[in-house]
Amino acid sequence: MTTHDFIAAADIPLLEAAGLADFDALWQLELETVEHPNAGRGGDGWSSVCRLELPGQDYFLKRQSNHLTRSLTHPFGEPTFAREFRNIRRYAERQVPALCAVFFGMRKIASEQRAILLTRALSGWRDLASWLADWPQCPPEQRGELLDACALLARRLHAARLTHCCFYPHHIFVRAQEKGYAACLIDLEKSRSLHFRRERIRDVEQFLRHAPQLTATEINRFLALYLETPANAPEIGHWRQWLAKRQQKKAGQPPSSVDVCHQDGNDQHQHPGQIKPEQKNG
Repeated sequence: MTTHDFIAAADIPLLEAAGLADFDALWQLELETVEHPNAGRGGDGWSSVCRLELPGQDYFLKRQSNHLTRSLTHPFGEPTFAREFRNIRRYAERQVPALCAVFFGMRKIASEQRAILLTRALSGWRDLASWLADWPQCPPEQRGELLDACALLARRLHAARLTHCCFYPHHIFVRAQEKGYAACLIDLEKSRSLHFRRERIRDVEQFLRHAPQLTATEINRFLALYLETPANAPEIGHWRQWLAKRQQKKAGQPPSSVDVCHQDGNDQHQHPGQIKPEQKNG
């Protein structure tokens, strides 16, 4: 089977020095997994993630066997890493901040389909979910800067005509910069092209549902920056209503925890899982 592996030019010297610049060497490398391997849908496949530490640079080595996803273009299935790699390249082409691919390759050996995806570790970055766990202890100015970075990331993502489909805080990584914070995305496997407003709403609602620590004021700040509109603009109210409607459609599921009006100054509490639409006067 003819293969054409991808390898980032900037990382070739380091990988070659370690003897890891080809598929077989990476596949045979023995490392401890950082999480329990995932099983394939058919029960005969697996996917694992290991941390690879080399001088001056750490990586995440992801390997899988018969861990496939099916689509119209691949009715018999292809490794899920193939889709993620395509999305990583697409994000880079459209200048949406995300993780960087260093190596990608596939092999078919008899009935087994293998795939490797090597990415640079986000050293110096921290996932937003861990920030949210400490949210009450964060100074208000820092909270605002972190939220602004996420709003700008969402705006940039959707302006590039892409939807993440898993826009959760633990998939958003942030780090301090000269002014404020920068943000980027990981886990791009399910990302796809954006066509409709409802896809934008889904990404934003996913983010807010998994960030119950945010106050109503903070949510309005996020929406205002994302939409490039004043915080009191009617468009904010429209979005609050659309977000609430999406949550109502999910009412058959266990209650989510988007308490968008935690106490914050004059903010009032709401029941968990509800986004209160903006009220009109009169």
